[in-house]
Formats: sequence, C-alpha cells, structure tokens
Amino acid sequence: MLQGKKILLGVSGSIAAYKTAILTRLLIKAGAEVRIVMTPAAKDFVTPLSLSTLSKNPVLVDLAENDSWANHVMLGRWADVMLVAPLSCNTLSKMASGLCDNLLMAVYLSATCPVVVAPAMDEDMWQHASTKENLKKIASFGNIVIPVENGELASGLIGEGRMAEPETIIKWLRDFFLQKLELTGKKILVTAGPTYEPIDPVRFIGNHSSGKMGAAIAEEMQRRGAEVTVVLGPSDISMNNGIKVIKVKSAEEMFNACDKIFPETDIAVMSAAVADYTPVKTAKEKIKKTENDLAVELTKTKDILKHLGAGKKAHQFLVGFALETNNEEENALKKLQSKNADMIVLNSLNDAGAGFGHDTNKITIFNRTGNPISFETKTKKEVAVDIVNNIIQQLHAKN
Repeated sequence: MLQGKKILLGVSGSIAAYKTAILTRLLIKAGAEVRIVMTPAAKDFVTPLSLSTLSKNPVLVDLAENDSWANHVMLGRWADVMLVAPLSCNTLSKMASGLCDNLLMAVYLSATCPVVVAPAMDEDMWQHASTKENLKKIASFGNIVIPVENGELASGLIGEGRMAEPETIIKWLRDFFLQKLELTGKKILVTAGPTYEPIDPVRFIGNHSSGKMGAAIAEEMQRRGAEVTVVLGPSDISMNNGIKVIKVKSAEEMFNACDKIFPETDIAVMSAAVADYTPVKTAKEKIKKTENDLAVELTKTKDILKHLGAGKKAHQFLVGFALETNNEEENALKKLQSKNADMIVLNSLNDAGAGFGHDTNKITIFNRTGNPISFETKTKKEVAVDIVNNIIQQLHAKN
C-alpha cells in the first residue's frame, strides 16, 4: 500500500530522532519514495548523512545552502503525506503558532498534502496544559496526531510520551492510504453549524451548534479521498485545505445551497442544526423595546432532509441527524422512515458529553439494515470515523 507513495519526513530535535533511521529504512523497503527535512537541532541526534544514505535523497536542513535554494513550496506540494516524526515539544509549539524560523516550518506552512505528526517528549512535558492546548490547536488545523506510547522515557521515567515505534507508524500509514482509497471519486455534501433566522437587523433565532461535528465528518471524508463540499451556517470553525465551503446564514439559504448541490452528490450528511421555524416577517429596522410585549409570528422552514430524501436516486446515500431529549429511539426511527434517509445519527441531550458545544459526542446509528449501533462517548473526530465507517459499510451492502 506504500508502493510509489511520496513521503515527506520531517525530523525535529528529540532523542527519538534516532528511530527515523529505522523508519526511513522501512519506508524505502515498503516501496515509498522518501525525502527528508530536518531542523538544525535534529542533527544533534541523527546525522543527515545517515538519513540521506537510507533515503537515497539529499537531506535538507537550511533554506539555502551552497548558493542553492530549497524550494519549500514545491516540497509541500510534492508529497502524498508529510510526516513529522519525531515531533518535539518545541516544533509542536511552532506549528500551533505558525512560527516560521527554519526549513521544516516553511515546508509545513506550505504543505497542501495531509500532515501527520508523531509526538515525542518526556511525560511531564506531554501532560503539560500548554502541550495539550497546542495539540488541540494543530488538530483543529486538520493535522493528524499519531498517539504516543507508554514506556521507558529518556529521563528514566516510565509513562506516556514515547514516539510511536517505526513499525506502528508504517502500519498507520498503510491504513491511512487504504482508507483514503475507499471514497476516491465520491462527491460528498455535508451541512454543519446552526442557522440564524432574522427577527430584525440585530436579533435572530438561533441555536448553540458549533459546527464541530460536521467539520470532523467533512475532514474524515476528505481523508478517505472524497471531494467534499460543506454548507456551513454561521460559525467561525475552519476546514482543511481542499474542502469547498459555502457559507450561509438562514435555513432558506441552506436549503437552496443543498438543493443545488445534491443532484451531483454521492453521499450527503445533514449534520447542521437547522431551525424548524423562522419569523414570518423580518423588521427592516431594529425593533425598539417598549412597555408592551412583543409577539413574533413563526412559520415552518423548508425540511431539507425530507426534500433531499424525496429526490434521492438509487446510487445516493443520505444521512440525517436527530438531536432528542425524550423518546429518542422512537423519534430517530420515525425520522429515518419519514425522511427516506439511509441512516440517522442520534444524539441525546440526556447523555453527558453529547450535543452542542462539546469536543466529544455520544451517538447511536440507525440504518435500514439492522439494529441500532451504539457507541461510547468519544472525541468528535473519533465519532466522525465511526460514522464514515458505517456509511462505507452500508454502501458496500447496497452494492
């Protein structure tokens, strides 16, 4: 699965850098083409000569050397994946802040390919709040973090912080490319975030949806090779490079965008929290507060999921979301049938860590082929993997 793959290996200053010689050897043995960029500090732990010999390519350290310029832009475009292993605490901090003071960071900031990191640091550094915050930040940029391992550390302590072993990283890359092939050529529509229904130029009816779940699904779809379009309600969440984003505000705008895109879509995931009602009239000027009560007349919004379900073709796969507070399973099954969906993802506000505003979620999947599938509370990125895996399983079952 690594035969012919272009791997750009970034090596930062950590004692774990000695493992990159083994990692490079395994990548070459698996048939990958490997180019390596090192930070100056990494040379204290492994020599460029060693890695150059193993990779069969020059190892780059500086932006310019011997009157020759290292084209960091083309390096970032050349690779199928950029792997930073080991990722030191220092380089992690630079990635999180966008600091560009060496060639590795210049390549990272120019990369258009997926970026994968394998952290390596002592346990106390790994557990520090700033490290955790930096990891969350680079993950929010779309970078993928290979988990650290537990074991003996350079300090002599036993704990978390060891870089994943080269064999583990090779397996991870094989799985990554295998998964990526599953949705190659598929066009995906994902809705995310809330909608805002205007009362006047200042006020609106909305909800607390952050768009995080939809973004995680879109990014997981992209990671599997799909061409992804996100119709995003009012949200400051960012998407990976390569994901097309159409920004909307109201339920009407989201309906129109989905209606236009859906006919050319293979899979649609309606994860946005669309308002069920919208004001009949929107005041052209701000409504002033008076001594009298204010009554706002509401009317139903167009049902996007039902509309798409009614027009769904045999090859299309439609996923809806149900956020419930009571009779959860009954309401989810009813939605599955009445909207002509292929899958409903249930969130219950009665479950801790589920619903709006969290970085975690707890879901139950309902599909047309069997009993409900329940999952434990996980991060939304992990939940996205479960959802996409289930969609792919159902697609295989249909075929």
